[in-house]
Amino acid sequence: MKRLSKKQMIIFAIGQLGWSILSGIINAWLVTFYLPTQADISENGAVQYIQPGLIILGFLTILGLITALSRIFDAITDPLIANISDRSRNKRGRRIPFMQYAAIPLSVVTVLLFCAPVEAISGINVLWISVFIVLFYLFMTMYCTPYNALISEFGKTQDDRMFISTAISLTFFAGTLLAYTPFVFAGMLRNAVGFGWSYRICFIVLAVVACVCMLLPTFLLKEKEFVDTKPSTSNMFKSLAGAFKNRAFRVFIFSDFMYWIGLTLFQTGLPFFVKVSMGIDESWTMIFMGGMTILSACFYPIVGKLVKKYGKKKTVMAAFVGLALAYVVAALIPILPDFIPAFLPGVLICILAALPMARLGIIPQSMVADIAEADAIKTGENKEGMFFAARTFAMKWGQSFAMLIFTSLAIIGVADQVTNTNDITASVLGMTLVAITAVVFCVAGAVILLMYDEKRIEHYLNMKNGNSIGRRAEMNKEDEGSVSEDK
Repeated sequence: MKRLSKKQMIIFAIGQLGWSILSGIINAWLVTFYLPTQADISENGAVQYIQPGLIILGFLTILGLITALSRIFDAITDPLIANISDRSRNKRGRRIPFMQYAAIPLSVVTVLLFCAPVEAISGINVLWISVFIVLFYLFMTMYCTPYNALISEFGKTQDDRMFISTAISLTFFAGTLLAYTPFVFAGMLRNAVGFGWSYRICFIVLAVVACVCMLLPTFLLKEKEFVDTKPSTSNMFKSLAGAFKNRAFRVFIFSDFMYWIGLTLFQTGLPFFVKVSMGIDESWTMIFMGGMTILSACFYPIVGKLVKKYGKKKTVMAAFVGLALAYVVAALIPILPDFIPAFLPGVLICILAALPMARLGIIPQSMVADIAEADAIKTGENKEGMFFAARTFAMKWGQSFAMLIFTSLAIIGVADQVTNTNDITASVLGMTLVAITAVVFCVAGAVILLMYDEKRIEHYLNMKNGNSIGRRAEMNKEDEGSVSEDK
């Protein structure tokens, strides 16, 4: 089978640019749009479409509950679509057709999610958001799960997988950065079209760009030319159980869950750290995000060298610690002396987060690909889709849990919380609690990763070229011993 050229790997990475734009819109704007600050309401004409405040059991917001419940649906669709993809006998391949069918609906649904029909607090808006957030995650799964499975299948060697992981990490951050551009351009449109449509117009433009990017690899790359895979014969539950039976994968997935919580708290919280904690104009959000993305990209060549010297496990653990330090700075913003410029903490946060973001953007994808490849060597069955579906599942649960945490913590400490629920928006105390919580999850991610057996995965990968039945049987026997120890 053919091996992808560097140009073709870049074309593949453009697909991630597309879906990361849409994912970035949800992470950066769902809370910002539907939980506007009091300044946006009084000065810019923002509308409250849903009832704010901790009105569900006294500790949940409506928006937080909606995002959490949508993940229950995800719990079914992630492994289901992964299994259908793994078992697919489509003549065009097991992955590309799913990606092609999902791209347009995903782009359309992203825009519709921000088009709640009633320009006031209404139960109809709650229903609208609930339906379209579920559809968003359904089509996101249909695109991302097959797409991520191709990382392992297109990456014939560890070097190829690292290059692909690096490329898609760059496009991920580029897509996330593009998702923040409404902070700049919406203000230019606001006087002409109003608060809501100033953002919707930006979302429409971004969704069109995202759709083109997602479709590009589906037309330019012919999966069958590069992947010679045997469809999996396992049913969904057996395949999913097989993935989680892999001890290295279990450790990785729990650590990765912590990463997605930390990353989403950063993406969702950045506009509020800027507007609420620092007390400066929201346009600084784009400046901080752009600066961090550019600086992070500058660190990308270093990541490969760090991996070769220290290994993936230690490099990722160090990244968790670095990200935690950035959150420590965010937590300290309210107690900094007045003579320190208001924007300076944001600059420091972005500098501290840049290298960890580069590491965490590249290495985890490569680790999943390594685990999937090692498992295929061991079992003789290709179920990359299920491994990456489980990672996508962890990503979405992490994002959802982070949104639940954010929407519940961010509003703590607001005056008149009980008597005037319409005034409930993010507070300085709430944002400090968000930052402290993020530190805890980042540290937990590093601690969990201590249990990751990197040497065993590398041992399997080294067997690939000179694999023999005897050596495979020997490794299987060792693994059975490991399972017994786990029990």
